Amino acid sequence: MRLRVEFTTEPFDLDEAPAHALVAREVIEAAELDAVDVGPFGNTAEGGADQVLGAVDALLHRALAAGATRISLQVNVVAEGDV
Repeated sequence: MRLRVEFTTEPFDLDEAPAHALVAREVIEAAELDAVDVGPFGNTAEGGADQVLGAVDALLHRALAAGATRISLQVNVVAEGDV
């Protein structure tokens, strides 16, 4: 099964990326995921279910420890034809 995760961390800072946002990006970029797209207002990545769920677990733990006060995420199953 393939999954797509979309997430944002808060609080936002338009002048400089906060530590929790940098940590979240590190986690996603270091995970064995593909179709990774990081941006200032949202991030997405796709991969196998185990890889995505493992990355989400690490993302939640590390971003909260780095000062995130809110993490919004959505996980969707990617249909076989959408790959």
